[in-house]
Amino acid sequence: MDHLPDDIEWRIAPAPVPYAEALAEMEARAAAVAEGQARELIWLLEHPPVYTGGTSADPADLRNPQFPVIGTGRGGQYTYHGPGQRIGYVVLDLTRRGRDVRQFVHALEGWVIDTLGDLGITAFRAPGRIGIWTTVPDPVFPQSTTEAKIGAIGVRVRRWVTLHGFSVNLSPDLSHFAGIVPCGIADFGVTSAEALDTPIDFATFDAALALRLPAFLETHSLGRQN
Repeated sequence: MDHLPDDIEWRIAPAPVPYAEALAEMEARAAAVAEGQARELIWLLEHPPVYTGGTSADPADLRNPQFPVIGTGRGGQYTYHGPGQRIGYVVLDLTRRGRDVRQFVHALEGWVIDTLGDLGITAFRAPGRIGIWTTVPDPVFPQSTTEAKIGAIGVRVRRWVTLHGFSVNLSPDLSHFAGIVPCGIADFGVTSAEALDTPIDFATFDAALALRLPAFLETHSLGRQN
């Protein structure tokens, strides 16, 4: 992909990667980036079914966990990862790209929203609710609409290097989210590209994401600084 920057490794895992294994590799890479010993990394992958808890996770939100539950240092509460969900781990050096964590998270959200828009799904931020949202038919009032989460954002910054990133529901088994209160938000459901009758496979999503990478990096201060 000619439009990808040389100073960032763009990696796509060919098979699901166990969560603990991915976490260890990501943290090691972030430490190497902080020491100036490795390139930054954007790693696209898929996990076997797992629930993960962020730093704000409330044990009461574990309703009926049917898969392993792993604590992690990212921000946010409980979420589900599993087959059919695209995970993006984003390891960038904010010392060189601007030490503005809030702007980084905003830009990350925008990257996912714009990519989904390119693929036919209108997604947006919802004030007061973290994550990436879209409009769906209301299950109680079929003639009306409501909002559902199609993507999650969870970020940690260590030594000004970012860890974790985003997840986007392309075609996961949505019933697996029932074991938790996703991101602590009980009043709204989750959805996927498949549930919206807009099927998107990994290769298509990844290519669209890559096309949007330059714009993501150019957002505000994320461009490389000297």
